Amino acid sequence: MFEAILLGMVTGLISSFITGPVFFSMIKTSIEKGFKAGFSLAVGVVVADMILISIVLFGSQFIEYKEDFEKYIGVFGGFFLLAVGMYYFFSRIAVQYKNDTLQKVSKRGYLIKGFLMCMLTPSTLMFWFIVSGFVSIRLNNRLDEKILCFFIALSMQLFLDGGKTFYSSKLRYRIKESTLALLNKGAGIIIILFALWLIGNTYMKFYR
Repeated sequence: MFEAILLGMVTGLISSFITGPVFFSMIKTSIEKGFKAGFSLAVGVVVADMILISIVLFGSQFIEYKEDFEKYIGVFGGFFLLAVGMYYFFSRIAVQYKNDTLQKVSKRGYLIKGFLMCMLTPSTLMFWFIVSGFVSIRLNNRLDEKILCFFIALSMQLFLDGGKTFYSSKLRYRIKESTLALLNKGAGIIIILFALWLIGNTYMKFYR
């Protein structure tokens, strides 16, 4: 039970910063359109993640677990995260700071935008597929603990996304493009290091 909660918290922390374009779109929307627009987009992302997790989670119950899964997940997942980290490190950010951009917004429209951005990004489904495989291994494929883990993960993700959108809207003139670029590179480095650790750990365990 404790491991499920811990894995959920770590997963929520990672997923809140690894959603690719969605992550920076959330901050960018909060700066340009305000908190309500940014948070609505965040809610749309969480709803989409909930659907994707359900597909991956319950679909995996019909697949017989084999020890080789850990080997393939470690290698494939490691290279996938490595590519995401490199994308973060080399991508550029552009933000509009005009005063007249803060106006009445359609919360439903931004919720739908966040939902579609998440659902139509192939890397999001791939991320949850990899996480589900890793979590299944750690929790011995127990459905009740996996549900608890992903509930904690989505709660953590929504909490962190809410904090990001709130402070982005309040500190909109203090958050410069250079700061976002630095955050981008920092997140990229962290993801790259984790990917290298995952690949190295898998190699030492299965291929050495």
